[in-house]
Amino acid sequence: MAACDQLVALVGTTRACALTGRSKATHYRALAGPVHGPRRPRGTPSNALDPAERAQVLALLRSAAYRDLAVAQVWAMLLDDGVYLCSQSTMHRLLRQAGENRDRRRQRTHPAKTKPHLVARAPLQVWSWDITKLAGPARGVYYDCYVVIDIFSRYVVGWTVAAAEDSEIAKELIADAIARHGIQRHQLTLHADRGTSMTSKTVAQLLEDLGVTRTHSRPHVSDDNPYIEAHFKTLKYCPAWPGHFDTLAEARDWCEQFFDYYNHIHRHRALGLHTPASVHYDTAVEIRAQRARTLDAAYAANPSRFAGRPTPPKLPVVAWINEPEEALIQNA
Repeated sequence: MAACDQLVALVGTTRACALTGRSKATHYRALAGPVHGPRRPRGTPSNALDPAERAQVLALLRSAAYRDLAVAQVWAMLLDDGVYLCSQSTMHRLLRQAGENRDRRRQRTHPAKTKPHLVARAPLQVWSWDITKLAGPARGVYYDCYVVIDIFSRYVVGWTVAAAEDSEIAKELIADAIARHGIQRHQLTLHADRGTSMTSKTVAQLLEDLGVTRTHSRPHVSDDNPYIEAHFKTLKYCPAWPGHFDTLAEARDWCEQFFDYYNHIHRHRALGLHTPASVHYDTAVEIRAQRARTLDAAYAANPSRFAGRPTPPKLPVVAWINEPEEALIQNA
């Protein structure tokens, strides 16, 4: 600062710096001139390896005998053979300069999980299942609710409530649902996430024995299993949801009432406001025809009340997990 420099000659350095708000250290550093800047290039040490020696070390580290070993292992094995080429740090530095300072062991590879594309045009083609927690009588106490749903009709084809998660319980539930609905070999695809019961050998062996195709969601992708997740939200947000259950029997009784209501009374918007049971058991076409006749009669009696001839909501024609391309839907 020019003002400070001018005052120094009149009142001294300390007073001038106090008047201008400039620190004495800054003042003296400015007088000394620039002392900071890029570091001077380091000279080559007299004991550095020459290019031929560096190439020899790299060639040895890349050789079939040593390429999968850590630097410390290579260094020690060379010493055991009576050979010393350089220090471990020099080996690390040469590998770093060559861009090879990663883990030298063979690494396990994990191929990307396949995104599931499932299409159903009728009931009993694709099922989805999962387990949700029901709060018990005390903090940290839960009951496990197993649910299997048909993604086309939204019909709950099987459910149970147990005190804990167990692959044997899942196996019995799935086997019973498949038997009750008369599923033939290679007719059904069963989709689930990657929970321990869903990926268990017990369930996998059952599905293989019954000729059922098994698919799984990608890790940490909840959208790969949307139907069962939406169903659990319907279950836990219904007006009658108690919040918790005092006993396992109470949880089972409540779920029995809920699933009976959901399958046979609840009108599902995605099903054209039909119940899952009517779509699952193919009575929805007749019910829709009756609705059409009722609307036609109402329109004939008082057409001024309608903007146009009313029609009942359409029935579903396809359901999918991860909507595929149109060509894939047509060829599925």
